[in-house]
Amino acid sequence: MESVLELREVSKHYPTHRAVDGVSLSIERGALYGLLGPSGCGKTTTLRLIAGFDDPTAGDILLNGGSLLPLKPYQRNVNTVFQSYALFPHMTVRANIEFGLKQRKGVADAGVRVRRVLELVQLAGKESRLPAELSGGEKQRVALARSLVLEPQVLLLDEPLSALDPNLRKQVRSELKDLQRRTGITFVIVTHDQEEALSLCDTIAVMNRGKVEQIGTPEDIYLRPRTRFVAEFLGAMNWYNGVGVRPESTRVAKEGRVNVVVESSVFLGNCVQVRTRTADGVLLIAEVPRSENHFVPGNEVRLTWDSSDEIVVN
Repeated sequence: MESVLELREVSKHYPTHRAVDGVSLSIERGALYGLLGPSGCGKTTTLRLIAGFDDPTAGDILLNGGSLLPLKPYQRNVNTVFQSYALFPHMTVRANIEFGLKQRKGVADAGVRVRRVLELVQLAGKESRLPAELSGGEKQRVALARSLVLEPQVLLLDEPLSALDPNLRKQVRSELKDLQRRTGITFVIVTHDQEEALSLCDTIAVMNRGKVEQIGTPEDIYLRPRTRFVAEFLGAMNWYNGVGVRPESTRVAKEGRVNVVVESSVFLGNCVQVRTRTADGVLLIAEVPRSENHFVPGNEVRLTWDSSDEIVVN
């Protein structure tokens, strides 16, 4: 596949720290690409460098093979949806969406674009409402529409769902993925939420301390993490004798690999989480079917897992 956006050994240094340290990415045209990592890992700074809000200390950023560095933010065919949505509270939905178009002189089909994008984000009929009259999900759609109407080659989204409550977040997550597929625009999403990244993205770059630890598909980085950081950031891990195994791959069995004592058993709805500890103090967690909700603290049991589920990292 053809790359639309490339970062080549990009760094951003401050007197006290290196926010981004030699990051190289190749983002395919039409992809839904995720930058995933904890607060302070450099993912939002990377987004700001692409957008042109900050200048890199070193390296280059290319769109369609041409460097973006000489261009001001408004000259780049890249748009940003901010975490706060940054809507104008005194403007209607239509006026918010039209705002960017009006800054661009000579857009002949502005009215057609606005109508098309209103339908695309399912806001047709709500053009005259003010942001205060909208739900959180609707505000997010207006912010998306305001960027999409400019028809950017790349849309940057900084924690786009963090302002939504958990239930609405899952709904809008699905809508966002469908929207990206229908428009074909390359989306680059910054998030600290591993579930969000796994469910949304085609490719994920996991960042830590300004560097990229691993790039791959959601399945790759979850099932085949290359470092302990990636393994633990993507979900709970058991570590035993140099091997990692996910709790959902760990079973309680008569013929087990290791003897443990049950510390607690918690019903989680879709499964039962059994926390256990070995004789030498290693915590191991098993997630077992709801029908096995019969473990009590002090029980001696055995845990096992399949060799194919073992993860060895650097």
